[in-house]
Amino acid sequence: MPVRRLFFVLSFVVCIAGAAHAQSPPPRIGPYVVDVRAAFPRFPIDDVLAQSRGLTTSDLPGAGLGLDVNAHVYVFKWKAVTVGLGGQLLLARARVESNGTTEVAGGGVTERLTSFTPQLSLNFGTGDGWSYISGGLGPSIWSVVPDGRPSQAADEERLNTVNYGGGARWFIRPHVAFHFDIRLHIIAPGSPTDTLPGGPRAQLLIVGAGVSFK
Repeated sequence: MPVRRLFFVLSFVVCIAGAAHAQSPPPRIGPYVVDVRAAFPRFPIDDVLAQSRGLTTSDLPGAGLGLDVNAHVYVFKWKAVTVGLGGQLLLARARVESNGTTEVAGGGVTERLTSFTPQLSLNFGTGDGWSYISGGLGPSIWSVVPDGRPSQAADEERLNTVNYGGGARWFIRPHVAFHFDIRLHIIAPGSPTDTLPGGPRAQLLIVGAGVSFK
């Protein structure tokens, strides 16, 4: 009986090993991916930012909501790293209503950030799921506009923005993944005008989550 049991165990192990050997290797990362995610920015409450728009810090919205669209093409693999090239478009918005004690009587303030960044990414894993770090440099437009006032030059100025961060994708289906990303936008200071100081150099942390398609 022990010999028979050992035979069956060995047969089972051989079968499992053969099946594992027959399985195809995990898919490679790529050849492309498109991410669509909700973005949760926290705009700074900053004296210099408020002064650059003729406001006070109590007029600034703070937390906001946005949409983040990202696309990458994977160009080559070197050892455990797959290199990707792509870009990211961020549309973020925040708003605060006047409470009657701010400089903006009878209205509110809407803050928007629009940013486009070409990116280089380093990716680790397989086509079933991978983590990455990425970054790039591109233009942003940062507007802070009270109701009933026209936008100013500072609200239309293109500001150089460094964008870097990382995240991961977990494919729940062959072509659809859950996606998480955390990213820092470092925005260059704005130019002063004849009547107002320039905007501050700012660091904006944005957490995002959504879906990926490949």
